[in-house]
Amino acid sequence: MIRRRKTRTVTVGNVKIGSGHPVSIQSMAKTDTANVASTVREIRALEESGCEIVRVAVKTFEAARAIGQIKKEIDIPLVADIHFDAALAVEAIKSGADKIRINPGNVRDKGGIRELIAAASAKSVPMRIGVNSGSLSEMARGKGSPAGRMVGAVLRYLELFRRERFNNLVISLKASDVATTVEAYRLMAGECDYPFHVGVTAAGLPEEGIIRSAVGIGSLLLDGIGDTIRVSLTGEAVAEVGVAKRILSAAGMRKFGHEIIACPTCGRCQVDLVSIVRELEEQISRGTRDEGPRTRKPLLIAVMGCEVNGPGEARQADIGIAFGKDRGAIFRKGKIVKTVVAKKAVGELIKIIKKQV
Repeated sequence: MIRRRKTRTVTVGNVKIGSGHPVSIQSMAKTDTANVASTVREIRALEESGCEIVRVAVKTFEAARAIGQIKKEIDIPLVADIHFDAALAVEAIKSGADKIRINPGNVRDKGGIRELIAAASAKSVPMRIGVNSGSLSEMARGKGSPAGRMVGAVLRYLELFRRERFNNLVISLKASDVATTVEAYRLMAGECDYPFHVGVTAAGLPEEGIIRSAVGIGSLLLDGIGDTIRVSLTGEAVAEVGVAKRILSAAGMRKFGHEIIACPTCGRCQVDLVSIVRELEEQISRGTRDEGPRTRKPLLIAVMGCEVNGPGEARQADIGIAFGKDRGAIFRKGKIVKTVVAKKAVGELIKIIKKQV
């Protein structure tokens, strides 16, 4: 069992981060925030996909003031992403932002930061100190590893917040290099008890970004590090949420529905296992959509291509099927309960799944 890192709790809207609360999923709208209609449409799509906290870019005062209108149309917490000018963050707080993200690499004016701290304190708005390695001047010089320099820069930046006794903070230390990202979070974990927002920045197109994110975020989650995550992909924001769910599920942190495991097939397999698994996934996905958000018991479902991999090796599955030539043996917790022809296998599995949940 994974032992989560102990942290203080930070509340973002109606979502609690840290202190053993479920690791939450974040994404970021890719629209112009000042365009309220398009931003609301994207956020609603993210909500429907399972996003729990959403961030928007605030690069003008018009965008900061649009936050109030956007929040009237959405149901998840909204984070204002600020660069260069702390005054934009103050305006975003006035407009109702649930959290502020600032970048230590370019928000440096101490007077402006103090004004921001005062505004955030007055309304109990948390802040994320979000470091990107590429925006830190300290990364280009000094001794030690890049991760060590990132952590050092964050610790120096935190001094002002600590002097002002502002601890309603979340920390992130992202690099596009996976190893640097993982090392930075591990180092920072020993320096504070603030919750961590975890991700790999600029991960790239989905085919590459999914791998980078799974390795980086997954490694940290298995260390017990990470309280909220974002998968950063070059593409549709909704896709980020689906990948985040899969990472959390694979790490054993959360379950979002039935899970299918399937063997990779070999020369012993005598059925079209790929088509069978795809059909089963579609049937389960359709059933989940039709049922809506009612409480269900997630099941582990095994689909195995031969008698070698199941039911023996898939004994831990709640329900499974192991195929021979044109037939499959359905089993529960390793015990065979029924034999069916291959072409009816998916339908029979779905009947059993519906009865069990």
